[in-house]
Amino acid sequence: MKRKVQSLEKQILKIKAEINSISDLMPGSLSKQYNVCGNPNCRCKDSPPKKHGPYYQVSYTRKGKSNSRFVRNKDLAAVKIQLKNYQRLKKLIDRWIELGMELSILKLTDTTN
Repeated sequence: MKRKVQSLEKQILKIKAEINSISDLMPGSLSKQYNVCGNPNCRCKDSPPKKHGPYYQVSYTRKGKSNSRFVRNKDLAAVKIQLKNYQRLKKLIDRWIELGMELSILKLTDTTN
C-alpha cells in the first residue's frame, strides 16, 4: 500500500508541475462568422453573396453569466492557444481530483497507522 500511496503522490506532483507551467487561459469556444451589411449595392447582396468576414468570436459562461468577445485577426493565434491551455487545465484538474480521491481512500483505509 505504501508504494501505491507514493505512486499516487508522485503523479499528483507531476500534475501540479504541469499546471504551474500553463500560462494564459481563455474559457469558451471560438466561432467564425460571416455577415451581411445594410448597403443594398454591396457585394454581400450579390448572387451568390460574398459576405463580409470571417469574423471570430469567443463565447463563454463564467460564474453563471454568458459573455462573448470579438477576436481581432492579429490575436487569433494567441486566443486559440489560450483556449487549448484552458482545456488542458480542466483535464489536469479532473485527473488530480481522481488521483486525490484514490489517495484519500487509501489513507483512510490504511490499518497500519
